[in-house]
Amino acid sequence: MVTTNFNIKTGILESRFDGDINLTEIVNYIIATKENSTYPRSLKIITDASKANFNFSVDDLEIILDENYKSLEKYNYIIDAIIIDNPKNTAISMLYQELAKTNKYKFGVFSTKEAATEWLNNFS
Repeated sequence: MVTTNFNIKTGILESRFDGDINLTEIVNYIIATKENSTYPRSLKIITDASKANFNFSVDDLEIILDENYKSLEKYNYIIDAIIIDNPKNTAISMLYQELAKTNKYKFGVFSTKEAATEWLNNFS
């Protein structure tokens, strides 16, 4: 399950991935973010996926990337930090990090919320 909450105090979109996360859930999450006109156009996201099991393949990353590029058309930039604590999710996330490099999108993989938050706060 994917849940989100925009923290007005920090200006960060807080997402949580729990349990088995499939391709459809990821794509729907990206589309919902793209279509939300109330989020800042320079968006910071922290995603806690420490309790998630990514239930999609490496080949599915292309679909995720395509949706992400469509979403970036609506934003100045997106800075996205994900918290991971298992080897499979880490490997998929690190591959995504390499594939998703653009001037408008930064994606970081972290093992703690503190490290992810500190990284996000380095961007103005």
